[in-house]
Amino acid sequence: MNLPLDTLQYSFSAKPLLVGGKAMEYYGLRKAGADIDLIVPEKDVAALIKMYPERVKDLWGDLGVCPFEFEIWRTICFFDYEYLKIDAIEKEDILIISLEKLLFMKALAMKVEKYLNDVKLIVQNVIDTQYMQYQKQNEINQKILAGIDVTYIEKRGPEI
Repeated sequence: MNLPLDTLQYSFSAKPLLVGGKAMEYYGLRKAGADIDLIVPEKDVAALIKMYPERVKDLWGDLGVCPFEFEIWRTICFFDYEYLKIDAIEKEDILIISLEKLLFMKALAMKVEKYLNDVKLIVQNVIDTQYMQYQKQNEINQKILAGIDVTYIEKRGPEI
């Protein structure tokens, strides 16, 4: 993924963590909007605020700076870089938030319809991915049940 980080004219202390719509697009869930949302360590936010003091946001204590098409945050809902980068996908210049952490972040914001829709997209993707394992799991289950006369009280899934 090629992001125009060079337009910031800043060298990050650690790879920025890509979140938001661009992360949704990375996972093939939907097209991103125009902005690029990043979470970075505190010292990077502080330095960027000094560079762009007229582009600062404070949303209920989440401090960020918004130069050009970027929204660069210290925290979102007070969850910081160190927490959100766990299990991130590493690329050359950035980290991409894990799908599980992205779902978590979208769930925190799901009072807004756009983010509720994102939650639904992520959940459907997870379910579709997991269900691709049905045949393998069914074979394991059949080995477990071999020789046992089972009466199901409920059974769902594709007919095999």
